[in-house]
Amino acid sequence: MGSHHILIVEDEPNTAEMLETYFRSQGYLVSTVDEGEKALSFVQEVLPDVILLDIRLPDIDGYEVCRRLRGHRRTAHIPIVFLTEKRERGDRLTGLELGAVDYITKPFDVQELRLRVRNILRRADAEPMAHPVTGLPYASVVDEQLRQLIGQPRWALVAVAVEGLDPFADLYGFVARDDVLRAVALIIRRTVQEEVGGEPFVGQLDDTSFVLAVAPEHAQRVREELEDRLQEAVAFFYPRTDWEAGKGGDGGPLPRLSIRLGLLTGSASMQDVQGLRRSIKDSLFPA
Repeated sequence: MGSHHILIVEDEPNTAEMLETYFRSQGYLVSTVDEGEKALSFVQEVLPDVILLDIRLPDIDGYEVCRRLRGHRRTAHIPIVFLTEKRERGDRLTGLELGAVDYITKPFDVQELRLRVRNILRRADAEPMAHPVTGLPYASVVDEQLRQLIGQPRWALVAVAVEGLDPFADLYGFVARDDVLRAVALIIRRTVQEEVGGEPFVGQLDDTSFVLAVAPEHAQRVREELEDRLQEAVAFFYPRTDWEAGKGGDGGPLPRLSIRLGLLTGSASMQDVQGLRRSIKDSLFPA
């Protein structure tokens, strides 16, 4: 529980201090802001696990904060609990329609709020079926595919990793970072469909690595075609003037993205899923 991060968006100092002190005492990491725009700026840098959001704020209201968070793929999945003095049914429905997962009115029972937050985080801790940015199969879905693959007589995996995304995001923002991931995912899907046909499995191994399963006789050709297309695409991830100048918009060095590819083939007797995951990583980053 100590690793869970709660963002409290509340302009009433006594309420904010009470909530912060209480949840810290329960082992949570807690941050507080007192305006809607500050909350939106905060989540561009740090993604909390849950947001306790007052509806009545001094700048933009909680509804607008929720609307903007739900409008961006990077923040669309963050659970939001509305805190408000409003009790009308229409107000509750507005919050739920915008995507809030819960709604609690003031004065509230802090023990009840704690239990609601705990239950929300338990649900959120369940592994996602799809990556929140690319929509590709993720986590346990990928593991199940790898488990099935190991049972086949012959198989091949092509792996792709994008390096340099953190400094890239520091300069151009997280929206641009997510656009890179979505573009790479799209190029991978289109390439494998064009080269192999059908619907070969394409999944996301982790936040910056992808894996696709192909027949061994196609693997090398798919890897080479992917390398050509992805290397060509890198220039288009940057503003044209920055790329041509070789400098960032701030005048500093251009944060360089790079693409790594790996190829792995095996048989049914090879290894378990976690061993296969390690082998995929080794193919991308050989010692």
